[in-house]
Amino acid sequence: MPVHRINGIQLHYEEHGTGDPVVMVTGTGAPGRMWRTHQVPALKAAGFKVITVDNRGIPPSDPGTEGFTLDDMAADIAGLIEHLGAAPCRVVGFSLGGIIVQELLLARPELVRAAVLMATSGRADTFATAQAIAEMDLADSGVKLPPRYAAYVNALQSLSPQTLGDEQRLRDWLDIFELSAVDLASVRGQLGLQLIPNRLPAYAAIRCPCLVLSFQHDLIVRPQLTREVADAIPGARHTEIPGCGHYGYLEKPAAVNAALIDFLTAPLADGTPARTHERAGAESRP
Repeated sequence: MPVHRINGIQLHYEEHGTGDPVVMVTGTGAPGRMWRTHQVPALKAAGFKVITVDNRGIPPSDPGTEGFTLDDMAADIAGLIEHLGAAPCRVVGFSLGGIIVQELLLARPELVRAAVLMATSGRADTFATAQAIAEMDLADSGVKLPPRYAAYVNALQSLSPQTLGDEQRLRDWLDIFELSAVDLASVRGQLGLQLIPNRLPAYAAIRCPCLVLSFQHDLIVRPQLTREVADAIPGARHTEIPGCGHYGYLEKPAAVNAALIDFLTAPLADGTPARTHERAGAESRP
């Protein structure tokens, strides 16, 4: 269980496999082990060393100080890459993790060879702002939702209509959500980071090759917000994964992994992939 003091905190990470490194950055309240079931095995089989991170505030990483910023979290990832001697490496970010990676690309572009940004955004619109404020109000209230109710809400927010209509799969997901329910008070420091100003104009300065993945039925980071990021980054490629919600990398792992590996293994002939907008094909149920 490697833990190293990075950027003023004790940061926990894990390394899986050998080969060129890929650093995986999770979203709000999520531990690094979220990548283990599907993405770690697929990337290892493709010849990569996979480095997963527990962001600050996710045990056993330190909570950090109250009021930490996106810049702090981007500096955590930069420090980890430097500590491991991995630069320039490939980096994958999901949801809040995608926003962190975007800020890393602006602050420390020399550390990243290529980036995949999943279910990310470049601004907090009215709906995203309402959601973030509501979650902060709930965290500050001291009310803790019963795990079964939290699982129900998470399923409504995060899964596709196809999964909600499949009774066996839905029961499995509800069990997972109930067992992994997050106390919002424990991740209060991360919740406020979703209230980002419009960063899209700044992303015009990003020169790193980027793949941007949106998920068709994502209600938390709606696909149009993710497409805006692809449009803002010069040369970025956008792919929408059909038939999944916010947890697309878990709900449709075969399609997500295929897109990841295709992009991360492609030669970077001129340093920038051609801009395309496409929709990934359907795949068999994992």
